[in-house]
Amino acid sequence: MLRRSALALAAAASLFAPAAFAADTIKVGVLHSLSGTMAISETVLKDTVLMAIDEINAKGGLLGKKLEPVVVDPASNWPLFAEKAKQLISQDKVAVVFGCWTSVSRKSVLPVFEQTNSLLFYPVQYEGEELSKNVFYTGAAPNQQAIPAVEYLMSKDGGGAKRFVLLGTDYVYPRTTNKILRAFLHSKGVKDEDIMEEYTPFGHSDYQSIIAKIKKFSAEGKKTAVVSTINGDSNVPFYKELGNQGLKATDVPVVAFSVGEEELRGVDAKPLVGHLAAWNYFMSIKNPANDAFIKKWSDYAKAHGLPGHKDKPLTNDPMEATYIGINMWAQAVKKAGSTDTDKVIAAMAGQTFTAPSGITSTMDAKNHHLHKSVFIGEVKADGQFNVVWKTPGPVKAQPWSPYIPENKGKKDEPTR
Repeated sequence: MLRRSALALAAAASLFAPAAFAADTIKVGVLHSLSGTMAISETVLKDTVLMAIDEINAKGGLLGKKLEPVVVDPASNWPLFAEKAKQLISQDKVAVVFGCWTSVSRKSVLPVFEQTNSLLFYPVQYEGEELSKNVFYTGAAPNQQAIPAVEYLMSKDGGGAKRFVLLGTDYVYPRTTNKILRAFLHSKGVKDEDIMEEYTPFGHSDYQSIIAKIKKFSAEGKKTAVVSTINGDSNVPFYKELGNQGLKATDVPVVAFSVGEEELRGVDAKPLVGHLAAWNYFMSIKNPANDAFIKKWSDYAKAHGLPGHKDKPLTNDPMEATYIGINMWAQAVKKAGSTDTDKVIAAMAGQTFTAPSGITSTMDAKNHHLHKSVFIGEVKADGQFNVVWKTPGPVKAQPWSPYIPENKGKKDEPTR
């Protein structure tokens, strides 16, 4: 009888073995476009998450468990982001999700995370005008990128621009950012006739007529600069056309908010020397933390045979923001002793991490944004950036822009 009972128990245990094994891991969702127009930017963020997970697992994991990545491809399809988020949370039972690039993808998934009380770490600069209990924004708010960049363009060192072309992809991030920038420019005395605003669809590839319009606009007597919020693979034909039409940085400088080392990989950068990008990190920054980050990435890319990166490993700002986010989340899980959403949110307040930029990044105790330093870099012939300006130290994010009148009185903390 005892033998029969033991056999029965062993059989029952074998039936539940897969579930027991699954319970020994903490699932981590990765929600980035691996195909479509945004794959040029987002694929590398998926690999950054996987690299960080390997690092954490090599140190023993979290709470005595290994992290298990669950990767999905929303394919640059904004409604599909929401479906994939539901899948990760409801079916795959992930403890956290790292993902999205465009604001339209983030807006698509936001109700899913709020309704399920789940956690999203969003790693890209964005337009602000949002604050959710369920999101940690590790990229820049406008006052940590867009506003300082335009201030630089208006300064003597930045060329003293008086006219501005606001050129972007046609969706929420560029339009809202440009609404903020137009209001900021008005506050500095720039009139509407000195602001040109243009938008192109995702995946747009013919910039010939737009570059011609910019050249004509800039020929009207005042120093002109272009502020680019073009996203995804459209940056390649845009920058190629800049070179084709000989629009040099000395004539009309372009400052980009969504172009980094990865986007310039497929472009001859020699005609683009001197054009600008504003970020919170550049690969060219020299310090021990960045040296270590670049080496980790190079070793990982070669070991895993990552296309492009195994031969020419590049790092960029959203990779750094991703890396900070997953490490801060891991620290918060350890502090909370749990992956429970509310406990992790409480433990995230005030978390610090020595970022590859060399700055100690701090998660604001209230507003779910990082305090970040701002860097402006000039494109070099090799596709890297030479830092020409930076803030004296980390800047606290302002999710609600003070240049938008309706933001007056809005609280700098999540209300949901």
